[in-house]
Amino acid sequence: MEPHGLIIVHTGNGKGKTTAALGLAMRAWGDGLRVLILQFIKGGWKYGELQAIETLAKADGRIRVEQCGLGFTRRHQQEGEENKHREAAAAALNKARQAITSGSWDLIVLDEINYAVKFGLIEEEEMLALLEEKPPELHLVLTGREAAPALIERADLVTEMREIKHPYQKGIKAQKGIEF
Repeated sequence: MEPHGLIIVHTGNGKGKTTAALGLAMRAWGDGLRVLILQFIKGGWKYGELQAIETLAKADGRIRVEQCGLGFTRRHQQEGEENKHREAAAAALNKARQAITSGSWDLIVLDEINYAVKFGLIEEEEMLALLEEKPPELHLVLTGREAAPALIERADLVTEMREIKHPYQKGIKAQKGIEF
């Protein structure tokens, strides 16, 4: 059966967007697909899922994760800081474009790309142009809050994570192995 590459979007204000994308990446890897995960915002932190993926990557090199960002951006930061975030996002966009057109991957996750668009680090048109370069057999997953309506329209599958209740509301701080 010839694969039909899907455009998949995980968005919304609830937890689980990246987790869902990484779960799909693990499934794809387990079924023999070549998987690349590019994280547009995260950078510098060591997450449990990164350690798991690095372990899998050592097995056969069919899965890779790259933290391309500088960490979460703030709305009212100094101009120099904002420029550094823009440069990192532009470099991540170039990596994404090269990966999408390389033929080296079966599934590519563009983690938090919607945040990069939301915060103006990359233009919506630049993100949408990636979809036009996607080969028909490539699966592409885009995550992050507030996905652009044009992306939602273009996608094959869109899931919105909606927060109903969160432990932070009770004063419970993020816990290693659960939230990060």
